[in-house]
Amino acid sequence: MARNILFIMCDQLRFDYLGCAGHPHLKTPHIDALAARGARFDRAYVQSPICGPSRMSFYTGRYTRSHGSTWNGIPLRVGEMTMGDHLGPLGLRTALCGKTHMVPDIAGMSRLGIDPGSGIGNRLAECGFEVWDRLDGLHPAPLPRPSHYEDHLRGLGFGGPNPWEQWANSAEGDDGEILSGWLMENADKPARVDEAESETPYTTTRAIEFIEDAGDAPWCLHLSYIKPHWPYIVPAPYHDMYGPEHIQPLVRSEAERADPHPLHAAYMGHRFSQVFAREEVRERVIPAYMGLIAQIDDQIGRLMAYLDETGLSKETLIVFTSDHGDYLGDHWLGEKELFHDPSARIPLIVVDPSPEADATRGQVLTPLAEAIDLLPTFVDWAGGEARPHILEGRSLLPLLRGQDVPWRNVAISEYDYSLRGARRSLNQPVADCRLVMVFDGRWKFIHAEGFRPMLYDLEADPQELCDLGADPAHAGECARLEAIMNRWARGHHSRVTVSDAEIEAVGDGDLRAGIAIGFWDQAEIDAAMDAGGDSGN
Repeated sequence: MARNILFIMCDQLRFDYLGCAGHPHLKTPHIDALAARGARFDRAYVQSPICGPSRMSFYTGRYTRSHGSTWNGIPLRVGEMTMGDHLGPLGLRTALCGKTHMVPDIAGMSRLGIDPGSGIGNRLAECGFEVWDRLDGLHPAPLPRPSHYEDHLRGLGFGGPNPWEQWANSAEGDDGEILSGWLMENADKPARVDEAESETPYTTTRAIEFIEDAGDAPWCLHLSYIKPHWPYIVPAPYHDMYGPEHIQPLVRSEAERADPHPLHAAYMGHRFSQVFAREEVRERVIPAYMGLIAQIDDQIGRLMAYLDETGLSKETLIVFTSDHGDYLGDHWLGEKELFHDPSARIPLIVVDPSPEADATRGQVLTPLAEAIDLLPTFVDWAGGEARPHILEGRSLLPLLRGQDVPWRNVAISEYDYSLRGARRSLNQPVADCRLVMVFDGRWKFIHAEGFRPMLYDLEADPQELCDLGADPAHAGECARLEAIMNRWARGHHSRVTVSDAEIEAVGDGDLRAGIAIGFWDQAEIDAAMDAGGDSGN
């Protein structure tokens, strides 16, 4: 059986905006069917609640502090092993179709004499993926890098400096004027481009073309949709599929604004939070967000039908997830970046077609999962050996197969807000703009350098409306979780060239190498050699 991997990621999809996750109005039958085929991890968290760092953790299997790409636009340094580095030697053609948010380490390549345009340079610049089709979107003209989708639209006769901007990301007024999708007042209008030529169907088509091109050779395809990330605009018929009556009640309270943590207060002041505090914005944006998800769901149905028809679904590990969520006004916030569940918790569905996974098929699994678990899962699925000195996550296959294995007690996530206005409003040094979340399944602790911690009890307060970090009665809980964080931070994050097993195998090799340190005479050396070569150091 071929060992294929279909790694589907949506951009900015909340964990709770799926039918199978309990949304009362949003219909996602095809994604729900995936959950029935496999298992849904109900408590999955990203390693950083923003696109670039989160994706770099997915692609390296390493925490943000380990790979060093701490914010959008901060390159993943040369030398970090990525998905292609781990899966290529196992015989998988590892390709990208869609978004990565990868920024190449040009300075590092230059220092090492690597031409960014060479074969190895291209791989380093694209997270180790073969680029089948890259579509990052999200940028007005001129695009920062060539876009296959832009070329596709031009080939269909869509004009303008940037056809994505003028067609897929714009609506049309009554008099034919172009209405920008960046403006949220236009979110209720259909995009100018026909649905069949919009981003999500285009990316699905290109994914199917890759699978056909791969033939019988094993592959890992990263199918990475740029939606439902803003700009919040969707083509007909999805633009008016949902309305204000389908909007979930806001999860926020006046108490959150009465005496907030300084960082929460600073984020409430950001423009993207202020705009989502307005009811008319939510009434326009959230139905469009739901329409974008419905469109993705239909394309998942199309893709799964293709895999079933070709028989590939029987030999393909399928993952459906997101790189982070979207506040949509909850907690008086917009965008993502802090650690409430709407931001840091993600949907995670894994379909293992092997008979061993029948034990959990259709179930909801509650162990704490992290984004960094996917790459070890892929290596495991492809028959590779575990490499825990490099990959800091854990394979999910034992959980999917009903095995009772030791598992983590906490999930860790990190964020660097130095490039946000919050740093300036709080007058924080760049080096101190660090946040670390530790979540043990009940208590969510957030370390904020230079400030008191935040603390939420998700058992008593599942909506995270009451920050207990300043309450003396919970100082012990904060201290317990801070100690867990500190122990994690002190662990090895950078020794990737030699494994623990290799170190154990070497032991004390001085004497075997002829280096006799600490001996009085030859008799002591002979005794040490008879004992197995341990010099006693």
